[in-house]
Amino acid sequence: MTKKGLTYADSGVDIDAGNRMVDLIKPLVKATARPGADAEIGGFGGLFDLKRAGFSDPVLVAATDGVGTKVKIAIETGSHGTIGIDLVAMSVNDLVVQGAEPLFFLDYFACGKLDPEIGAAIVAGVAEGCRQAGCALIGGETAEMPGVYRGGDYDLAGFAVGAAERKSILPRNDIRAGDVILGIASSGVHSNGYSLVRKVAKTARVKWNAPAPFDKKRKLGVAALTPTRIYVKSCLAAIRETKAVKALAHITGGGFPDNIPRVLPKGLSARIDLDRVPVLPIFKWLAKAGGIAEPEMLRTFNCGIGMIAVVEPRKADAVAAVLKREGERVVRLGELVASMKGVPRVAYTGRLNI
Repeated sequence: MTKKGLTYADSGVDIDAGNRMVDLIKPLVKATARPGADAEIGGFGGLFDLKRAGFSDPVLVAATDGVGTKVKIAIETGSHGTIGIDLVAMSVNDLVVQGAEPLFFLDYFACGKLDPEIGAAIVAGVAEGCRQAGCALIGGETAEMPGVYRGGDYDLAGFAVGAAERKSILPRNDIRAGDVILGIASSGVHSNGYSLVRKVAKTARVKWNAPAPFDKKRKLGVAALTPTRIYVKSCLAAIRETKAVKALAHITGGGFPDNIPRVLPKGLSARIDLDRVPVLPIFKWLAKAGGIAEPEMLRTFNCGIGMIAVVEPRKADAVAAVLKREGERVVRLGELVASMKGVPRVAYTGRLNI
């Protein structure tokens, strides 16, 4: 009797499940088509036609990111539908701060055992994020890796490419003292600081399926999974219509103190009025339940501001008006000042309302 040989499925990898997932996501991917890309998948690479996208002197801009340990909350709650939005947001928001329009996106999904329906739910979120950002989902990779990931664990990474006309790349070289800093509100924790969020929830002994201590109408897991806001369309509108946006900074890990200086020239610092930060209820709960001090909050979380814009003082109201028209909540946070020896590049007045 001939002994049956081992198959790939015997090692824990199901090729048929991968093919099933591809079939499930094809219509989702096709729905993200835009000029320059037909958003079909199945080939070995994705194509994009810059000429069809309407650029005359483009510079390509690329970004990559993941969503960190926020995926653990999605896994533990079985809620996979929005984590893909976060994945897209973290890359495309990094493109728009350089004045770039996101063109296309690729995702990488790695798991221990592939469930095609869960994979399709995740990609549905990716497709929705691409729709919000106006970019095409032109490809991706699914990797089933038993022994690396256990049980239902998975991880995500995303790769976005955009383009900007050479003359419109941000930050501009005319940033100066007196320029106004506008803050654009966040939707929640976004995708940074979730190891601390999970630590606070564990310390406070609040389960993900329990009512949120700061919002009894929602479960804590639902509130914690609120997707990262995508600022692409609103910021591009402000840049193009007002010609007054000099710089943008995506407030991710490191918060105000680490992200704002990245777009400022030497010799300039930011002065922020913390009284004007619209602190969301989830941040107030995190600070109180975790006993987290204000400096730690400011360096770990966005605290209610997901993007800042440096703008010409005389056109600050016009920039704010465009952003508000596009659905953003905007506050005047502060201004740029000349740097002083011994003073941090980001200095504060007032206090966070935590």
